Amino acid sequence: MAFESLTVIPNSTFLILFVSLAISFATSLSNRLLTNREQLRAWNKEVSQWRADTLKATRSGDKKLMAKVKKQERHMMQLQSKIMWQSTKTTFLWFVPLLLIWYLFLGPVFGPIEAVAYLPGLFGSGVTPLPLFWWYMLSSFLFGTIFQRVFGLSLGAD
Repeated sequence: MAFESLTVIPNSTFLILFVSLAISFATSLSNRLLTNREQLRAWNKEVSQWRADTLKATRSGDKKLMAKVKKQERHMMQLQSKIMWQSTKTTFLWFVPLLLIWYLFLGPVFGPIEAVAYLPGLFGSGVTPLPLFWWYMLSSFLFGTIFQRVFGLSLGAD
């Protein structure tokens, strides 16, 4: 097997860590380049205000306010659709390449291996072996969170 040395811990641990870092960086960077964060924040603020007004009108029974929010409903649905599109652009861009990476490389090389990493003391004492999927998911979540902050991708980051 050509990749035999990669399937041995700690080589497999670091390789999957590097792959998840690279993929998280690439997807976060493309998300940053393909979305207009300022516009997205403005749309979210407008939709949030409308939701608050709708809730206020419903609770208070204010018919004038209810008529106002009903009149804005179609526009808000359009804004929500635009927000959803902004959020999914990167997903469409990366879906096929990620499937190919998993199908052509990660799956064949690491699929039959029971553990690519060990986490100490995860479930009681000793070490917990992690298969490819779980180690990749844990690493990807870590790097995705870091890169979201670095690139200012979370909507709360100003």
